[in-house]
Amino acid sequence: MRFSLVDKITSLEPGRSITAVKNLSLAEEYLADHFPGFPVMPGVLMLEAMVQAGAWLVRATDDFAESTILLKSAKAVKFNSFVTPGNCLTIEVNLQKTSDGEVTLKGKGTVDGRSTVSARLTLEKFNLADRNPELAASDEYRIRKLRELFAELWTPLEQTV
Repeated sequence: MRFSLVDKITSLEPGRSITAVKNLSLAEEYLADHFPGFPVMPGVLMLEAMVQAGAWLVRATDDFAESTILLKSAKAVKFNSFVTPGNCLTIEVNLQKTSDGEVTLKGKGTVDGRSTVSARLTLEKFNLADRNPELAASDEYRIRKLRELFAELWTPLEQTV
């Protein structure tokens, strides 16, 4: 199942940072079960929203050089407050370090300035063809689709004038 937990990118400095938002709606199916009578965004999805925002930062920084970006580790994860329907989760992710095939990020999520989640993330980035040359066409397709989705999520200020 594919789902996006980033509704809009509100600021982006490739190589440095990204700010994105996730608007939580009662219409999201998982809220019916988490928790009945007290719907809140699951902590793992708050963390996933940070991972997705971080992946957009990596893609923008590397000009979409890799088709695949995966979470390798999440450390110092802290859940501080609930995100409930009607809330706007603001996600801020800062690039800390880049090494061969890995990126270390520091992220946090807030609602109305109140901390909801924070973590240090390590993402792994690669192309499928690096492991199986027959998948080069798949890399090209994935990168094209990611660029299209990115264009829907991010509109640089100079393009809005």
